[in-house]
Amino acid sequence: MPAAPSVLRHPAAKPVLFALALLPLTWLVAGVLRDTLGANPAEALIRSFGDWTLRFLCLTLAVTPLRQWTGWAALARFRRMLGLFAAFYALLHFCSYAVFDMSLEWADILRDVAKRPFILVGSLALLLMLPLAATSFNRAIRALGAAHWQQLHRLVYAIALLAILHFFWMRAGKNDFAEVYAYASIIGVLLGWRVARAIGPRYLMKLGSHSAKG
Repeated sequence: MPAAPSVLRHPAAKPVLFALALLPLTWLVAGVLRDTLGANPAEALIRSFGDWTLRFLCLTLAVTPLRQWTGWAALARFRRMLGLFAAFYALLHFCSYAVFDMSLEWADILRDVAKRPFILVGSLALLLMLPLAATSFNRAIRALGAAHWQQLHRLVYAIALLAILHFFWMRAGKNDFAEVYAYASIIGVLLGWRVARAIGPRYLMKLGSHSAKG
């Protein structure tokens, strides 16, 4: 196994990642204060928070394959934080929509969610993220048990697919799918790697069993 770069094991690595993960929020808040987010700053905030949710989902899903490919076990230290930031930006995405588009009129929000499929699947993705974020600490792992905790956190795969569907339907109105295809390709590779890794050994065992019988 190749040794992980010392920077991944450095005590400052997590604080640095935390600060970097807050940079998009800092940039967007500065844009609001300086009035540099364009003609529709509310829409810019909503869309940007959604984009960063997808990016952090991709980064979270990429940790395990990268750890396997590189042999750098220390990468696992950052998966939990990346997942929490995905949930954080997803919550900001929804709250921006609720505040700026719907003025916190919850009856109107519920009707809008029920009426528009892309908002429905986006809201469902957020709801699924909340228990993952709430159990992303060591005491929750001990309380649930490692096996149950792992089963719960496999919801991230469904969340990623719902997020892509949300993004696809949102862009369908403008017939603009370039970014959708880019994110879908990344998530497809990351989930496909997991599927191949899960079924590969079983397929080889089955193949070996048939060969032995032959």
